[in-house]
Amino acid sequence: METRIGDAAGSIWQYLEQHSEATLSELKQGTKLSDQLALLALGWLAREGKLSLVQDRQGLKISLRKV
Repeated sequence: METRIGDAAGSIWQYLEQHSEATLSELKQGTKLSDQLALLALGWLAREGKLSLVQDRQGLKISLRKV
């Protein structure tokens, strides 16, 4: 399972590199990940400090953290 989560995290990373910012719905649709796998991968990336998560009126915006 950890390998699948790592692969999903890579898919999310690539999607965000191309689109710079996305909602959870956009990420799931763009990467074709299930709800569970997308959330697990986002948690992995967030725990590693790789993501910027911003809540606004339209919802949660997810992007890669700038170094």
